[in-house]
Amino acid sequence: MNMIKKILKGLTALLLVLMPLSEFVQTVKAATSVSITVHYHRTDSTYDGWNLWVWPEGADGKAYTFNEGTDDFGKTAKLTIESAATSFGFIVRLNDWESKDIADDRFIDIKDGKAEIWLKQGDATVYTSKPSLDTTPPPQLGEIALKIHYYRYDKVYTGWNMWMWQPGFDGAAQTFNGSDAFGQILNINIKPEDGITKVGFLIRLNEWLAKDIDTDRFIDLTRAKDGKLEVWLVQGDPRVYTRNSDIDMSPKFLSANLNGLDFISVRTTVPIQLINEKLEGLILKNSQGVIQPIRYVFVSEGVAAGASSNFTVFTQAPLDLKESYTLTHAGYNVIQVQFSSVFKSEDFENEFKYTGELGAIYTKDSTTFRLWAPTASSVSLNLYKNGDGTEVYVPTGKPSSVLLMTRTEKGVWELAITGDMDKVYYTYGVAANGKTNEAVDPYARAVGVNGKRAMVIDLDKTDPTGWAQDKYIKLDNNTDAVLYELHIRDFSSDPDADFDNPGKYLAFTEKGLTLNGSKIGIDHLIELGVTHVHLLPTFDYRSIDETKLENNSFNWGYDPQNYNVPEGSYSTDPYHGETRISEFKLMVKALHDAGIAVVMDVVYNHTGASSDSDFSKIVPGYYYRYDAEGRFSNGSGVGNEIASERAMVRKFIVDSVVHWVKEYHIDGFRFDLMALHDIDTMNEVKAAVEAINPSAIIYGEGWTGGTSPLPDAQKALKINVAKLDDIAVFSDDIRDAIKGHVFTKLDKGFVNGGINLEESLKFGIVASVATKGIDYSLVKYSKGAYATAPTQIITYVEAHDNLTLWDKLLLTNPDASDEERMAMHRMANAIVLTSQGVPFIHAGAEFYRTKGGNENSYNASDAVNQLDWLRKVKYEDYTTYMAGLIVLRQNHPAFRMTTTADIRANLSFLETSEPNVVAYQIQNNANGDKWDTITVLMNANETEVTATLEKSGWVVVVDGNKAGTEKIKDISGKTITIAAHSLMVLVDSNSYYGINWTLVYVSGFLILVGGIAMYYFLVYKKRKHA
Repeated sequence: MNMIKKILKGLTALLLVLMPLSEFVQTVKAATSVSITVHYHRTDSTYDGWNLWVWPEGADGKAYTFNEGTDDFGKTAKLTIESAATSFGFIVRLNDWESKDIADDRFIDIKDGKAEIWLKQGDATVYTSKPSLDTTPPPQLGEIALKIHYYRYDKVYTGWNMWMWQPGFDGAAQTFNGSDAFGQILNINIKPEDGITKVGFLIRLNEWLAKDIDTDRFIDLTRAKDGKLEVWLVQGDPRVYTRNSDIDMSPKFLSANLNGLDFISVRTTVPIQLINEKLEGLILKNSQGVIQPIRYVFVSEGVAAGASSNFTVFTQAPLDLKESYTLTHAGYNVIQVQFSSVFKSEDFENEFKYTGELGAIYTKDSTTFRLWAPTASSVSLNLYKNGDGTEVYVPTGKPSSVLLMTRTEKGVWELAITGDMDKVYYTYGVAANGKTNEAVDPYARAVGVNGKRAMVIDLDKTDPTGWAQDKYIKLDNNTDAVLYELHIRDFSSDPDADFDNPGKYLAFTEKGLTLNGSKIGIDHLIELGVTHVHLLPTFDYRSIDETKLENNSFNWGYDPQNYNVPEGSYSTDPYHGETRISEFKLMVKALHDAGIAVVMDVVYNHTGASSDSDFSKIVPGYYYRYDAEGRFSNGSGVGNEIASERAMVRKFIVDSVVHWVKEYHIDGFRFDLMALHDIDTMNEVKAAVEAINPSAIIYGEGWTGGTSPLPDAQKALKINVAKLDDIAVFSDDIRDAIKGHVFTKLDKGFVNGGINLEESLKFGIVASVATKGIDYSLVKYSKGAYATAPTQIITYVEAHDNLTLWDKLLLTNPDASDEERMAMHRMANAIVLTSQGVPFIHAGAEFYRTKGGNENSYNASDAVNQLDWLRKVKYEDYTTYMAGLIVLRQNHPAFRMTTTADIRANLSFLETSEPNVVAYQIQNNANGDKWDTITVLMNANETEVTATLEKSGWVVVVDGNKAGTEKIKDISGKTITIAAHSLMVLVDSNSYYGINWTLVYVSGFLILVGGIAMYYFLVYKKRKHA
């Protein structure tokens, strides 16, 4: 309203002239091209395939090779880039994103049109002079006097502080305690822990109201001299400067975001003096260099009179979304106008939301290609005979293999080709943002090798024999599931195991395999008794080169490329698009035939690529979220995050899961970093999947991997699980209560020596619902219930992330014997399988899985990641123990209650006199159980303890060594001895043996005493054995 009033009153004519700058500001002329020299050293001297991905800050990137040969330092690249940018981001990568040297984006500052840097493998530092290659480990660092300078362009420092930590240790807030002409100063003494060479930090506003830079940054403590280190930080700049002279304080545009079709929100580092509404010197151009007329400029409220770093530029006419635009002003940098904000507008959604089918829609007689690309100025269809694009395909009656498509409604481009196009490969040529990119169809249902070409596919031909009769696995309630998390390659890559198809989908079809008499492969899964196999990402991902499978490369697969196609490296032939599809279906059918449901781990929250992803090539800026400076927001922690709240992103996710359920008979989905998705999208996913398969289970991680611009109230966070429609979230509460914090290696949990964790464990046992008997003030993480039903909670102690439970116990309990650690391990999984909620097992946990201490084995070798089937042989008694726990759970619904009301009515915690002991009872034949009273006792102490129960007469069905529904022993009295590091399950003797009391005879008689009638009953009853 204030804006309208100002416009209607007619603002004083404004003329922009540059405001006198502070002593730090240097006016510079923008170069039209820059020269960058990059020196790169690898300690192993293997440079094959390593290259650079470089982009002007705020613009698209491009690959560059190390083109200057080798010197005594390593490889060198000399780049000449046509750009006026003064800062360039870069990543050192292997081939086409198989790996990165450093995960985070780094930046190069340009001065006088050039820059030269040196990089060392695995070292995040960007050196501006040649560093030493001495590999001698640095000595243990002593105390360091660290001086940190911080400058904000707006000079408003109130509330800003630093959060600092040493890697692997807790962090703490630090308040700036000085100032100088540059800005604020923090003087702090750092005493590095053993082996620590850097300190992490975030600059935040108050208690996390905002962050200056979203990503974690680190200060290299080895650069200290004589126990002193001084660094400089600048608002919005991710770099850590060790020299004041390296800082470019020239005026810059920080951001220019198109918020509506005719207005751009602009932020600058240095305020601009506003004198006239016609901004003299402010220039807006399209990609052809044509100047776009500016109507007027509106200045935000609350700025100093006549000056602003925040203003809105209104254009004379609406801007064309099929174009790209740049903004500049004399003395400032050139900045590209970002469209991401306008994509969030209701007007855009109303204009371009499309509800029809997209992709290559196949029939034997014709194929219709449809692509949603509303910002494209033209789209062509490129046809190929093979998946590597070496030979083109010209359809009958067409002049070329490149055919122009026609723009239809809602920004959709379409082309129909007659004839049978089965197994023809294709891409799209999309002209958008001033250039043409070749992109793979996001709706591709089949692809060639490495996913570089989509393929038209007759999916009916890929169905295996009996596929029409294949059925989803029935699941009445989420809590009836026992989830088993497994990587396709891990399952069968052990060279000691005799799989015909190691590391492949087809390994799941191999029955009757044994190793030294122990069942392995799918027979092991059947023997264990799990209900659902949760497969780590099996869609097509980027990191494995499918043309070099002989290298046995490994990756978890959390770098999505083609969401609707199986990964090719798990097939026997990645070159022919139909093979991976038919073999994936054979795997699903084999598991279904064994009575095991299939859950897919899906990663719709981010993509493996960012500015060069197919999403970015087709509709730049639409599919992702961005920060205030126009950079990719990084809530995933890996460089980008998908904007699920936008109509066409939501449609893509829903269409994708529906495709997997219909075409591949998938029984459920686990959503990676689910909190990056909005609640509405997740509920639409649930509704769409459930309409096809009512038994499907959906769950995910109720947290993010970083800060996201999506408001918390809209996120599918664990604290918002009540807003989700029977979608479950992982409970980090019970996970860390059992074994200790996953990011603090030496932190202990209940089973391995932690203290004061009883209330946290109890909170996990009841699946985070509100019930009696828990002191929520003592719960370590959540101080109140957040689940409204146990069906909403995934109960677990370990997963593919972080240390395996066995490796964690080796670190937290180095002086314990193997037998003691095994007891802790058994107890941990017994807690999981007897608690309320949905139990989740990490593959191999049933034989003490180890990864040799590797806490992030996403790209480690098979030797680290494979299921070691010889451990199954060695520890088969543990597999039997776990199988017994599953039998107990599956046969006794008291462990699988579905409502909070049931838990409140039937589960009660018992008073215990000993620390590190938790006990509870489930009574009243809970949830229809044939057992009346079940008592669960846990002792995490190093010695046995005794517990006295109110009633006598018990049957032990689980102890520290055996588990199941069969009697281990009878206990006639009330006193129970619980062994060290063990869990016990006891059943009241009467209901275990099927004894009840039956009324068989009632008689009565009347006596008159003093005129008062008294009627007496004689009741006879007898015991009856079932």
